[in-house]
Amino acid sequence: MAEFKTIRTAGSTRSAQIDQGLRAHMNKVYGTMSVGMLLTFLAAWAVGNNAYMMETLFTGVLRWVVMFAPLIMVFAFGAVINKLSAAAAQLFFYAFAAVMGVSISYIFVIFTDFSIAQVFLTTSIAFAGLSLWGYTTKKDISGWGSFLIMGVIGLIVASVINIFLGSPAIMFAISILGVLIFAGLTAYDTQAIKNEYLAHAHHGDTEWMGKSAIMGALRLYLDFINMFMFLLSIMGNRE
Repeated sequence: MAEFKTIRTAGSTRSAQIDQGLRAHMNKVYGTMSVGMLLTFLAAWAVGNNAYMMETLFTGVLRWVVMFAPLIMVFAFGAVINKLSAAAAQLFFYAFAAVMGVSISYIFVIFTDFSIAQVFLTTSIAFAGLSLWGYTTKKDISGWGSFLIMGVIGLIVASVINIFLGSPAIMFAISILGVLIFAGLTAYDTQAIKNEYLAHAHHGDTEWMGKSAIMGALRLYLDFINMFMFLLSIMGNRE
């Protein structure tokens, strides 16, 4: 009987440690994401309100470099993450966030500052609710992954095609679908980050946990930014 109580006590203690570790891990994810978001909007605001920089960066071939640089960096990050230390991975993420800010800086030329702030607040509320649901729900939504990724690929292809077509109707449809897809990805990624931590928590690999938190921050950051951009194209008031 005493042995059973000892085992049960040890199990309860281990469970409490994992729960505490999970909370710390998610705080690291959201904290890293928030710093990245701040860097993005500071860079976007600084470049978007500088006429010389806008004219330089969004003219000619350089315009395409600025547009696709974040996408290239995401693929590069995925390719080298295992070779980087946690500190280097975090620095790479912050550099990516700043480059993303430069890439979307045009929003401060196209849309009013008030509508940007309004849509950012709307996105923040929606993101918080969706992420909270993904974290707390008992429903397994891992099956959403393949459909949502296929949706993202479809959005990228449609968006590239519409660069040449310039159809407002297609852009509106892409924006609606984009909001729905990245709303789903917010919940899906939150649950996936939580489950990945729980699956590795028993190993005590602090290096993996550090890099995993940064990758989790990147996933949720991309969900937020994309949802924000699609909502802005729908709800934003133009200058």
